[in-house]
Amino acid sequence: MKRLYALRGAVQCENTQDDICNQVALMYEELLHLNGLDEEGIVSVIFSVTCDIDAVNPCTVLRKRCGAANSLALFSVQEPQCKNSLERTIRIIIHCYLEEGANVKHVYRNGAEVLRPDRSCSAPDII
Repeated sequence: MKRLYALRGAVQCENTQDDICNQVALMYEELLHLNGLDEEGIVSVIFSVTCDIDAVNPCTVLRKRCGAANSLALFSVQEPQCKNSLERTIRIIIHCYLEEGANVKHVYRNGAEVLRPDRSCSAPDII
């Protein structure tokens, strides 16, 4: 039996199209890989970006530049500006169906591990 889960992740990147594309693709692919998920099980993908990330929308990156998520509901929002928050950060939440009792893995990479060291299980050598 399957149930709805939320996979979370975050990555720090430079405010360039190339780095945003690279980091978003790695984070997305790693989340899918670590959780044994294919896009058919995904309900929606939501990105948030800090105000210093404006070179390209991560939804556009995922769909057009990375060739993924072609039939998925994608949405992007700007993070609230808060003192001492982590700069140059893109966060992701993927709502998906996985087997009941799945050992959900989250991905925090490229400096974003400080946000949730208790939940991070990034494995960059896999991708």
